[in-house]
Amino acid sequence: MLDFMYNAYTKVYFGKGKEKEVGKIITEYGYKKIMMQYGKESIKKSGLYDVVMNSLKENNIEVVEMGGVEPNPKLDFVRKAAEVAKKEKVEMILAVGGGSVIDSCKATAVAAANNCDVWDVISRKIKPKTSIPVASILTISAAGSEMSNSAVITNMEENMKRGFNGEYNRCKFSICNPELTFTVSKYQTACGVVDIMAHTLERYFTPYPPTELTDRISEGLMKAVVSAGAVAVEKPDDYDARANLMWASSISHNGLTDCGREYYLCVHQIEHGLSGEFDFVPHGAGLAVLLPAWGKYMYKNDPSRFAGFARGVFDVNEEDDMECARLGVEKMAQFFASIGMPKSIREFGIKEDALPRIAYLTTFGKTRTIQSLTDLDYDKILEILKIAY
Repeated sequence: MLDFMYNAYTKVYFGKGKEKEVGKIITEYGYKKIMMQYGKESIKKSGLYDVVMNSLKENNIEVVEMGGVEPNPKLDFVRKAAEVAKKEKVEMILAVGGGSVIDSCKATAVAAANNCDVWDVISRKIKPKTSIPVASILTISAAGSEMSNSAVITNMEENMKRGFNGEYNRCKFSICNPELTFTVSKYQTACGVVDIMAHTLERYFTPYPPTELTDRISEGLMKAVVSAGAVAVEKPDDYDARANLMWASSISHNGLTDCGREYYLCVHQIEHGLSGEFDFVPHGAGLAVLLPAWGKYMYKNDPSRFAGFARGVFDVNEEDDMECARLGVEKMAQFFASIGMPKSIREFGIKEDALPRIAYLTTFGKTRTIQSLTDLDYDKILEILKIAY
């Protein structure tokens, strides 16, 4: 087991109706003026907007609104929001939405606090020292940004989707009411299931020795996501299924399932190349076609590890590790398909001649390799993309 630092920094308020307490919670922290970011109209149609605003007004909290965050949050929006945050001197930024809104808030907070362009942070030109505090009211179980130290932003000028990490990125608190996810569509629920599973799966498959306790936690989490995901896509108002997905979303990306080992999220990085070039591709759907392709390419490099995944998550009963590993990858692909996820890149309407461009973007113009069970350069990533096609 490698040395590690685990920081469960974010305070989680989990359960029914917790969003009604947001004003009281913010007051307890001493903040009087906040920026609230959200997507487009969904929180207004659902009534959540009114609930949140009433709670904030009842507690005499001044609100600066920034609606309009898009999926795969955009750099241009963040730049505008950061300028507003500085001008208005907001003390906290509240995200009401899913991972895209939370990531937008994190990026806004870092840019405003450090008086910089967040793309310079993402490009490693600037190392931030602080951030405006961020909090969240979660409306979709997927990204895990509500407890993670990471954020991902899309630069439409360069067709690049890149992330940045730091403890300053963690939410001060997160309100998680599974009922707020009841109206999430079947397709987006399935995208979330894949993303949640991927965050731990990519921590599980590392070139380091097995870590017994962390492995069992990881396998249990992924198995629970498979079970709850299958229910939630068919019964959207099943509270227990939604609750398990929501808690798994947080745990899968808050650092618990990488304790004692390092990880690289290599398939996530390939997907960022895909959806950075083709912004209409939902992140979870992109992962759904790339994870099995990566598994098919990689399982022979560590059959015992893949066999452990197959047995621990999908109950594959096969003694031979190599065959068990192959079956585990197949079971994963079948599960993703069973919840309505695409099976190939071509299902997005993307032509095969676009694959080299995706590999090029993923490797930052063939200037880097991505660490995985074996290092992935441009040619290997292109091969995985061809398998996924």
